Amino acid sequence: QLQLVESGGGLVQPGGSLRLSCAASGFTLDYYDIGWFRQAPGKEREGVSCISSSDSRTYYADSVKGRFTLSRDNAKNTVYLQMNSLTSEDTAVYYCAGVGPPFRLCVSKWEKSLEKSDTLDAWGQGTLVTVSS
Repeated sequence: QLQLVESGGGLVQPGGSLRLSCAASGFTLDYYDIGWFRQAPGKEREGVSCISSSDSRTYYADSVKGRFTLSRDNAKNTVYLQMNSLTSEDTAVYYCAGVGPPFRLCVSKWEKSLEKSDTLDAWGQGTLVTVSS
């Protein structure tokens, strides 16, 4: 059974950093595009970032570009989202999600794909990030 588990969320002050982890079980991450989306209270789901299975190319939403870095460690079957210069606007529950062959996630309009669960093969239970002083 495909399973993704997020961790690393918590309370951080504005300007601070957090690193979220997304650990996979039941499948090998190597062949999966992995993305992160977030949902804040009262707001629409937002695609944040995506990393390709084929060449680890990364994609970022404009709202996080230059502050967030997505990486993968296939040996550990884990994807990491490093978040720096956090602001209150980043407060949300963060979810990782995967899409495997023959389909791809990290292609044109990837943000829209992350906003719809029916396009995803697996997603986790989420981890809460709160940015507040």
